[in-house]
Amino acid sequence: VPGCSRPPSLTPADFNYGADEYDAEGNEEPKALPEGSETMPYIDESPTMSPQLSARGQESGDGVSPTPTDGLGTGGERDAGKGLEMRKLVLSGFLASEEIYINQLEALLLPMKPLKATATTSQPVLTLQQIETIFYKIQDIYEIHKEFYDSLCPKVQQWDSNVTMGHLFQKLASQLGVYKAFVDNYKIALETAEKCSQSNYQFQKISEELKVKGPKDSKESHTSVTMEALLYKPIDRVTRSTLVLHDLLKHTPADHPDYPLLQDALRISQNFLSSINEDIDPRRTAVTTPKGETRQLVKDGFLVELSEGSRKLRHVFLFTDVLLCAKLKKTAVGKHQQYDCKWYVPLADLVFPSLEESEHCPQVHVIPDHELEDMKMKISTIKSEMQKEQKANKGQSRAIERLKKKMFENEFWLLLNSPAIPFRIHNRNGKSYLFLLSSDYERSEWREAIQRLQKKDLQAFVLSSVELQVLTGSCFKLRTVHNIPVTSNKDDDESPGLYGFLHVIVHSAKGFKQSANLYCTLEVDSFGYFVSKAKTRVFRDTTEPQWNEEFEIELEGSQSLRILCYEKCYDKTKLNKDNNEIVDKIMGKGQIQLDPQAVQTKNWHMDVIEMNGIKVEFSMKFTSRDMSLKRTPSKKQTGVFGVKISVVTKRERSKVPYIVRQCIEEVEKRGIEEVGIYRISGVATDIQALKAVFDANNKDILVMLSDMDINAIAGTLKLYFRELPEPLLTDRLYPAFMEGIALSDPAAKENCMMHLLRSLPDPNLITFLFLLEHLKRVAEKEPINKMSLHNLATVFGPTLLRPSEGESKAHLTLASDIWSHDVMAQVQVLLYYLQHPPISFTELKRNTLYFSTDV
Repeated sequence: VPGCSRPPSLTPADFNYGADEYDAEGNEEPKALPEGSETMPYIDESPTMSPQLSARGQESGDGVSPTPTDGLGTGGERDAGKGLEMRKLVLSGFLASEEIYINQLEALLLPMKPLKATATTSQPVLTLQQIETIFYKIQDIYEIHKEFYDSLCPKVQQWDSNVTMGHLFQKLASQLGVYKAFVDNYKIALETAEKCSQSNYQFQKISEELKVKGPKDSKESHTSVTMEALLYKPIDRVTRSTLVLHDLLKHTPADHPDYPLLQDALRISQNFLSSINEDIDPRRTAVTTPKGETRQLVKDGFLVELSEGSRKLRHVFLFTDVLLCAKLKKTAVGKHQQYDCKWYVPLADLVFPSLEESEHCPQVHVIPDHELEDMKMKISTIKSEMQKEQKANKGQSRAIERLKKKMFENEFWLLLNSPAIPFRIHNRNGKSYLFLLSSDYERSEWREAIQRLQKKDLQAFVLSSVELQVLTGSCFKLRTVHNIPVTSNKDDDESPGLYGFLHVIVHSAKGFKQSANLYCTLEVDSFGYFVSKAKTRVFRDTTEPQWNEEFEIELEGSQSLRILCYEKCYDKTKLNKDNNEIVDKIMGKGQIQLDPQAVQTKNWHMDVIEMNGIKVEFSMKFTSRDMSLKRTPSKKQTGVFGVKISVVTKRERSKVPYIVRQCIEEVEKRGIEEVGIYRISGVATDIQALKAVFDANNKDILVMLSDMDINAIAGTLKLYFRELPEPLLTDRLYPAFMEGIALSDPAAKENCMMHLLRSLPDPNLITFLFLLEHLKRVAEKEPINKMSLHNLATVFGPTLLRPSEGESKAHLTLASDIWSHDVMAQVQVLLYYLQHPPISFTELKRNTLYFSTDV
């Protein structure tokens, strides 16, 4: 769990000892040891105390432990009968997993005898010392469990309600000392096995495939498991036995002879788990604060630091009393990785600079959007190349490895260069530090976590070099975020996220203490980091804002949606010169996972996000890219949306449709300096209202336009082009545009691209040139509106070129695939014309080609 202070822990809730759901093959790799043998496993004894377990069992449908029946011990006949029936279920489930465990121990012991036999010969595989270390105490553990199993099995098979077996569990608990010895040796056992594997091929072969017998009644005769996975089983088992005791007690009447025996066994087991954790918990051994309390890791993650003018990726650790900024040391292969501390600030000395102070900070150099967009395009191309390679070569090939490396480099560049929101930290005694984050959400998460800790009585301190070394050393064991957040680090089976359009309606919010000016923003993740995609209007002076605004957000492999609720700050003195600094106050924030199953329904799906006392209601639905790409002609030809452009211009006796002229005029009048114009989505209900007015040719159009939010007008223009029954640049010419843009000789490309424009029907060509001039004027204001030619091409390219239904069927493969290739070309076509010197209709028509070819 991010921000959790535990080292990787084993909780009984992670395991199900029922036979039906437990992986009988013992295939699951050690959950708690992502790094091999870095951390001692942390065995969590807490859930055994918690009544929550009963509820858990019900949810997972394993039928092992429903809610404990009240009055089990009151002699209520029916309840007691039910309790005893549950006892049998709990026991038979446990017995089945005990059989599997014994088979696993047997498999581990199998190579021990032959290895011992060779140890005394002239060609030993391992020395006796190594064998002792690797298989330490396994034989004893095996014998204890075999005896326990053989005694318990007949009792469960010839079941009757008076059967007693508490003494067996009590005996098992009293032999836990063997596990203590096993756990103490576990780390060395793993390291030894690892070393021997590296130096001895025979042992490597043995340890990679140990054969585990399947349960008696299963079809599987055996499965192969690695030695590392099997060595982990005893650690996992202790927790499981304790969990069973907990459940057995719950279903044993208090007057049953087993009750006190089971209670005793549970007490011994819990004390045992606590004592083991005392010994292996790095929080208790390695790190204490100056006040002698335990220093815990509260949160960690990768942040971009601006250091000496350049961007550096850092791993930042927030402990209970100190913020530590580190980078991973480069180490030789096989060596343990370590962190190098760049700086630390005791929380007692840490302050967030006020806005006035931050004005003296260095200006953040922001990478132009088009460079970021270009990089996204590159990454998408590599992704589709990788998919092709994988299909062709069924998995591994040199080319795939090469592409993976290239992909990592590009994603890493994006991760480093995309964040632009400053997060400043100041040490009371001098130095300031500046991080750049990609979302306001993250910034407030860090800020809040630090401020929460600062409420405690903290003391300033200086760490000695040894203390600093110990602290930095503990970072590696304790960290919760292991990988740099780029997709190339993900496993292939992880969800690729959603590609398409998410429609979100932000309805309302309640829970505010006093009235304020409130608005919400929506963020989704894209290429490993979050970006802000939409913003509601400000609802003034209220405790219960009712926005009811709908947005359409484009998803590029997104997995989460975040909603942030702000109070608008109208005080001009507080506004910061640095335009990326948001001075509005975050009132609350929340996040939900976009589950493809839940979201991909035709219907709206209503939801509520709770954020520190505030509840925001919203609905959403998702349309995948191939669905949203459809161009559907309008049924009634009297309107303008979904009607051929030639029909509309003829009816209006105009060269450019009225809707295009009016929207463009309005954007140029009051939206040309709007940040993110055409990129930030307008409110869908406003857009639908404008669409209806244009379709009905209502005389109030102009009044309505002048009152309407500018993003809605921009959205209406995009919607008009998107809903044309065929693209503005026509289906017929689409393949030729794709070929033309791919030409590498500039003269040939120029000839071809101009000839294609000439081949367009007049209404299409005139409208296209009209739009082109407008977009160029928008891009001239890029320093203010942040919309470059490239940004505009990205927004409008697919809208103007994407073929209609019949045409695109032929090209459709993977949603993400079609997206990257076709869309990239569509963007490039529009960009070509946007970067071209002004093109006039009459000039174009006059200059016929040197040689004419039919397209």
